Amino acid sequence: MKKIILTLMLALGCVYGAHAAEGGEVAWDKAPSRTNDLPALQNGAKLFVNYCLNCHSAAFMRFNRLQDIGLSEQQIKDNLLFVGDKVGDTMKSPIDPKEAKEWFGAVPPDLTLVARSRAGHGGTGADYLYTYMRSFYRDDTRPTGWNNLVFPNVGMPHVLWELQGDREPQFEKTEAHGHELEVFKGWKQVTPGQMSSVQYDEAVGDLVGYLQWMAEPAQNHRVRVGAWVMLFLGLLLVVVWRLNAAFWKDIH
Repeated sequence: MKKIILTLMLALGCVYGAHAAEGGEVAWDKAPSRTNDLPALQNGAKLFVNYCLNCHSAAFMRFNRLQDIGLSEQQIKDNLLFVGDKVGDTMKSPIDPKEAKEWFGAVPPDLTLVARSRAGHGGTGADYLYTYMRSFYRDDTRPTGWNNLVFPNVGMPHVLWELQGDREPQFEKTEAHGHELEVFKGWKQVTPGQMSSVQYDEAVGDLVGYLQWMAEPAQNHRVRVGAWVMLFLGLLLVVVWRLNAAFWKDIH
């Protein structure tokens, strides 16, 4: 019985490795939780505007809502607005949809709710985005020159490559049931970027934290209110229980 279980586990591991080599199934790394970290959210907003908003819109978010993460209206005007934009405008990309479709094969999706919509069996939407933004590699067969292990044949180029540098995925060959498979083992840094590996992961964590916050800006307030509501209901339960006992004490 133990032999059968071990064989099944090995087979499943090899199948997973084969998917990983093809980009079809890569374990999602756990994203850091930064929706309460105002400096991280502010840095994430800066990265979003500088690197993402050129192609992707966030049409359900207004620039002035960034005051909720500690930015003043003047800071938003000075650092995060494109020429011609107003602080009350929504975050719309300046790219022409027709040109975007010609360049990338599809119109870049709106990112307002991407941190919620990308949740799956591998983890939360934040986990997906955190892994996705750290899984690009050079691929000369693709129109953009880039590919991604999490999203194979993605039309999006690696917009943060100058920060991360170039990396190559490393695979290890193994055999299972007479078939040779490649199992993803990690990354090899080919050329350095402007950031170290740790610094880049921190930056991506900030960006993903901002995307999480943008998907539901009231989430932290909702959690705080929910805690007080549960406390109130708990106290109310004690009061009602004692009142019930008082009402029925003389009835046998």
